[in-house]
Amino acid sequence: MPEQTASASADIPADDPAATTARQTLAPEPAPGPVPKPVPGPVPEPKPDSAVVRDALGVGVAVGLSGFAFGVTSAGAGLSVLQTCALSLLVFTGASQFALVGALAAGGNPFTAAAGAFFLGVRNAFYGLRLSQLLRLPGPVRPLAAQWVIDETTAVALAQPTRRGARIGFTVTGLSLYLLWNLTTLAGALGAEALGDTAAWGLDAAGPAVFLALLAPMLRTATERMVAGLAVVLGLGFLPVLPAGVPVLVAGLAAPAVLWFEGRRLAGTRRKGADR
Repeated sequence: MPEQTASASADIPADDPAATTARQTLAPEPAPGPVPKPVPGPVPEPKPDSAVVRDALGVGVAVGLSGFAFGVTSAGAGLSVLQTCALSLLVFTGASQFALVGALAAGGNPFTAAAGAFFLGVRNAFYGLRLSQLLRLPGPVRPLAAQWVIDETTAVALAQPTRRGARIGFTVTGLSLYLLWNLTTLAGALGAEALGDTAAWGLDAAGPAVFLALLAPMLRTATERMVAGLAVVLGLGFLPVLPAGVPVLVAGLAAPAVLWFEGRRLAGTRRKGADR
């Protein structure tokens, strides 16, 4: 068969206009070469389970101690020990709890205070969307795990390179923090008068300090650092003029604002490259 093809190709005159097309048609197709295999991306190095548990317990203990501050603040706002403990057991999101009792202590309407705390806690719903994809917990477990979706558990889970590490970090952080937060809330509410000024103990700063310590190593790119810096500016700038909890929501606008700016900058760079 190859000899017939070569003979038929030789019979075509060189000056024939269709010579090139005919030769291309009659020429045998080259044998297909091996298909290159896709190069796999870098596989994240698993973190030892003991290291994940140690880090998670450190966060749970450090932040859980700030439940003292909430118990004292809540008792000082006029809530009973039972009401204070119910907030920690059922709500379990420190910032929203502090916003609620802070507004009540300032003489705010209970419904207005509850609304502010609710909107501040909306951020946990967005955490849940991200964690549901990362953890992929069984259906029956998800309603129970939702109670532990807070700043600290999200930060610890996202800091792990593997799903197994994320599950361990989320579970250990959530369990240790939930137990200790409720115990210290009870102790703070019972011993509010004996404890005195919570600011002198520094307990009100324990939660934010630990969260910032977890967040700082994750700010690797310039865009991430811009988001964090703008969020700080917005949060502190609106703190004196907006109700408690609302500046945190305003600070959340830093991410879409920086992403919009980066998108415009990249589009301008591409247009300049195309013009050249």
